[in-house]
Amino acid sequence: MKGKSSKKDKGITLVAANTEIAGDIHFQNQLYINGHVKGNVFADADGGATVVVSEEGTVSGEIRVPNVIINGKVEGNIYAIVHMELAPKAKVKGNVYYKLIEMQLGAMVDGQLVHDEKIGAEPRNVHALRTEGTEPGVGKPTLNSSS
Repeated sequence: MKGKSSKKDKGITLVAANTEIAGDIHFQNQLYINGHVKGNVFADADGGATVVVSEEGTVSGEIRVPNVIINGKVEGNIYAIVHMELAPKAKVKGNVYYKLIEMQLGAMVDGQLVHDEKIGAEPRNVHALRTEGTEPGVGKPTLNSSS
């Protein structure tokens, strides 16, 4: 009904069985992969998005999504910013970086499980760029009247 809800409509995206996508996927809300993705899967760290790779689904690439549920095959690193679930038929070939993990009997990981409380935060080895001759807080070069 028009005008009754102020919340944004939530969308569910499906990569159906017998479908192959070659390229990166950027999404919001929910993504269900029943087919094949040859590329990276991304969602905003602060959006609460969820990706589900079903038993028939495969991903060949990196996954960077707040909530990740795997019951299929993934070849690539996974960065679960909020919650990671490895279901019984999950097969992951790559490292899994997580804040909170749930792993069921039968799930397999050929890589490292890395607990990281600060996952999704800015990289720790990157600092703000300071350049001489810039106005504080603006980042634009100052004009020199002596030039």
